[in-house]
Amino acid sequence: MSALAASIEVRAELPRTARRVELAQRLRSDAEVLEAAQRVAKSLAEGAAARDSQRLLPERELDQVSGAGLWAMNLPRAHGGAAVSYATVARVFAILSAADASIGQVQQNHNSAVFWLSTIGSEAQKAFFLGEILRGCRFGNANVDAPRDGAVHPLQIVQIERTRRGWLLRGEKIYATGALFAHYVSAIGLNAAGEKTVAIIPAGTPGLTIEDDWQSFGQRTTASGRVHLDDVLLPDLCVLPIHRAYSEQPMGAVSQISHVGIDLGIAQAALDDTVRFLREHASIAQPAGAPRAIVDALVIAQVGEIQIRLHAAEAMTQRAGLALDEAIARPDRERRAAASLAVAEAKVLTSEIALHASSKLFELCGTRAAQAPHAFDRHWRNARVHTLHDPVRHKFTVVGDHLLNGILPESAGAL
Repeated sequence: MSALAASIEVRAELPRTARRVELAQRLRSDAEVLEAAQRVAKSLAEGAAARDSQRLLPERELDQVSGAGLWAMNLPRAHGGAAVSYATVARVFAILSAADASIGQVQQNHNSAVFWLSTIGSEAQKAFFLGEILRGCRFGNANVDAPRDGAVHPLQIVQIERTRRGWLLRGEKIYATGALFAHYVSAIGLNAAGEKTVAIIPAGTPGLTIEDDWQSFGQRTTASGRVHLDDVLLPDLCVLPIHRAYSEQPMGAVSQISHVGIDLGIAQAALDDTVRFLREHASIAQPAGAPRAIVDALVIAQVGEIQIRLHAAEAMTQRAGLALDEAIARPDRERRAAASLAVAEAKVLTSEIALHASSKLFELCGTRAAQAPHAFDRHWRNARVHTLHDPVRHKFTVVGDHLLNGILPESAGAL
């Protein structure tokens, strides 16, 4: 059966997303993708401070990003995508996150969905869902199980059960970044064999409720709220054995490279605002005879240090993206582990520079930089919240254990 015929057959079976689709441009190369990202980022940056301060959810802006074709950048060429290098993927996340870190993060789980659909999806699933992504559809996530009432650790693990009527889902998910804006929500649970399984739920499916209860002080407009699954029924086409993506592919590293780019973008935004403010405003406390902060030797040295550390993080991000490209091309155990290690090392550096640059901004620029109209505090708040996504402290251990004991890391969502 041809891909087109399979797609037509599937469309008759699958309930379509109820969300309006902004038809996307077709991007064909890394260069086109990077140019589109730079163009869109200029527009996103204009309202980023206001969206953060007023918590204005960026639905229109997300339509702009997906309409520019950026949500299909890692789609395989066989399915109409640009199939860019993962070094380019990380760079795109950095560009978008420098403009608005919340918008940068919303796309993270979508890119992971493109990868596991491309690698473990059936031909019918690829034909339909990759086709939907190519035309402009977005995926959100419902991956993190909610704690049980009154309990700290035990989770309400979602079971994805096969019944006579189809696949049945019940449960609750938290930290569901992108779900509120999504055309399709991917929910991870366990099948009857206890294997990690993903169910793809079209927006508007009965039983799917998305709650905007995200109250974090940073990344305020990701709408990373809660998803309720009340007897959601899905056809076979909507269910995939995602455990295979972790055992056969560098799935964890694919997920993590996006986070690396987000932190890099936050750091870049903080440094850009530091330089701009120092050039345009005099510091309150100056050494004798120094009319402007930009001639203060200590300020100059510390700005230079931030730039050097940022460039080091960029270089490690590029290295990690290329290692991931190699692991995807030949996903043997050693290359998958090498990609996870390279991404882990990059994530350590990008996390550190995002926090460092966003804090140093105030030390270098002085009291006036803390005034609310500048909205510089959003950089530190975004860095502090986003770098909590997974424990960076464990990445040191994984890298050291490999170096000392030859232990290859296991692929997981946080590695």
